[in-house]
Amino acid sequence: MQKILLDHQAIQRSISRICHEIIESSKGTQNLILAGIRTNGVYLAQRISQKIQEIENVKIDVIELDISGFRDDIEIRTKDFVIDRNLNDFNVVIVDDVLFTGRTIRAALDCILTNYRPKKIALAVLIDRGHRELPIRADFVGKNIPTSFSERVDVKLSEIDNEDIVQITNE
Repeated sequence: MQKILLDHQAIQRSISRICHEIIESSKGTQNLILAGIRTNGVYLAQRISQKIQEIENVKIDVIELDISGFRDDIEIRTKDFVIDRNLNDFNVVIVDDVLFTGRTIRAALDCILTNYRPKKIALAVLIDRGHRELPIRADFVGKNIPTSFSERVDVKLSEIDNEDIVQITNE
């Protein structure tokens, strides 16, 4: 059984709200960088950057985080990934589609902090579904959706899936 949680317009409204919250929290856009977690996080970060540019007339850089070498569920871990932008003294907002256990975000933090010391790191997610295994919370949330472990939250974005939709499925 599938249930649609967010359609295209609801996703756009969530992104718009997240943008305004990021601008307000950061006291503007100076020294702000968005770090999207591959894959959907990158597309959401690009959308946030574009919306902030519409609001503030300032382009915010987006970097892509490949956290695969920093995950704790992979036996062989390599930390060879290099971020092609110096993040020292910047306000970094990590962007992802769904926050679940917190392990992906921990890996993203490790990826950034291995080589850089940002001034501040915040987290923006489209969906927070609960069930944290680590003490991690999002600073900016599009929608909180309480779920059970037997449910799956799928985020489909037009950049990959030709549609914008968030749905919940019973596995």
